[in-house]
Amino acid sequence: MKNCLALLICLQSLFLQGQYFLYWHDEFDSNQLDSTKWKYDIGAGGWGNNEMQYYTNLTSNSNITNGNLVITALDQNFGTSQYTSARVITKDLFAFKYGRIEARIKLPMGPGLWPAFWMLGANIDSQIWPTCGEIDIMEHINSESKIYGTMHFDSLGHRYRGGQFNCDPTQYHQYAVIWDSTKITWLVDNVVYHEQAIFNGSLNKEEFVKPFFLLLNIAVGGNWPGGPNQNTLFPASMYVDYVRVYKDQSELSINEEGLKDITISPNPTTGIVNIEGLNLSSIILQTMDGKIVFQEFSMESNVVDFSQLPNGVYIIYAETTTGNTVTKRLIKE
Repeated sequence: MKNCLALLICLQSLFLQGQYFLYWHDEFDSNQLDSTKWKYDIGAGGWGNNEMQYYTNLTSNSNITNGNLVITALDQNFGTSQYTSARVITKDLFAFKYGRIEARIKLPMGPGLWPAFWMLGANIDSQIWPTCGEIDIMEHINSESKIYGTMHFDSLGHRYRGGQFNCDPTQYHQYAVIWDSTKITWLVDNVVYHEQAIFNGSLNKEEFVKPFFLLLNIAVGGNWPGGPNQNTLFPASMYVDYVRVYKDQSELSINEEGLKDITISPNPTTGIVNIEGLNLSSIILQTMDGKIVFQEFSMESNVVDFSQLPNGVYIIYAETTTGNTVTKRLIKE
């Protein structure tokens, strides 16, 4: 419960601004990682960057201590990898589009260390990187006294845009982005240091008008930071005090996009739903607090069976074959 007062103060401030409501969060107050919110990305192979670690689900590489998620990189062999670490993700458990995303984090420093708090497009299984899109809320490498915020996308090949902010990463800082349909804004301790336009998905940035999921990790080595050396201190730990996702107050009533282009019937439904009006390529169904309960990234039919879901109010993110995303509210009864 160590974060209750801080969370209440933060929520009060945001509500007074009349802009945000808390949509999803993890304060890491339990004794173990919440498996309804996070899962482990396990394995090696460089992850496209020639990284040197093997990601495990071992408590030596990740645990919850004193109200923090602690991710630790170790100098130890695992299979053909010289180092171990952990990467936790919300893929298939929680994805969302737009909002304020933030975490309070303290980082390790040293040659070859690469901690990050970031997001990937939820359609990554069907749209490989960088076509799925990537939003790096915070990355740090080596012993630099600065952090990086970057967006990656596909425009006749890999492209990226971003900025950097000078700070002492070994101290706790709040790293955040504010993401809407027109731009992404990067902040450290509520200080804006970079903005990048999206233009509603035009100019080859259509990746950023679709749902994303969250990741936290420490990589070791790789193309960008290079490898560790004798000055790198292990164990190297990243401390995450909390992760929070806020939504704009206007979404409390669910601003339904594409109302004239698509119909969902019956709604309310007892199970079978027919989605008419547009050709769909994918669909994600979430609870009102952001938990994914259904997803399909290769739609063969516009008829979907939700009969196994509990009664309640859900949000549908439906992507069309032309790349548009339609947001609808569905009532199951």
